[in-house]
Amino acid sequence: MEMNNQPQAEHRWLHRLVGEWEGEGEMPAAPGEAPNTWRSLQSVRKIGELWIQCEARIEMPDGGADIMQITLGYDTAQGHYVGVFAGSMMSNMWIYRGKVEADGRTLTLDTEGPDFGSGQTRKFQDIVELIDDDHHELRSRMLGDDGQWQPVMTVRYRRTG
Repeated sequence: MEMNNQPQAEHRWLHRLVGEWEGEGEMPAAPGEAPNTWRSLQSVRKIGELWIQCEARIEMPDGGADIMQITLGYDTAQGHYVGVFAGSMMSNMWIYRGKVEADGRTLTLDTEGPDFGSGQTRKFQDIVELIDDDHHELRSRMLGDDGQWQPVMTVRYRRTG
């Protein structure tokens, strides 16, 4: 099998995320309570021309901090985006498989992991939306027992470098 190691349009889509970013995150809270918020500093770099690696430092209002790393690429043989997510706040690794939606600016990454309330394995999606060259959004959602997607968190980023 011949390997295609030349960057494709899908790889160049990921390159739009390369740079330094600052963001504000929000997680829904129980009804009647204010959402949990935090600040995020994100650094995205290329690994050659076929992969990107994102490291985000999450700074909580209480002074706590977490580190998250995401590696993403496009597998030309399989015809979809692939990647992994690991965070200092959890022991499981999330395996991604996804595609850019028809709008050309939204990457939907499917994965499975633990429901933080019950520990039960659930379907999740992490969604990266390119708003413009200087803004992007990361949204996570979980598929509930009722078949509806429930928001887990959102981070809105703006380019700083």
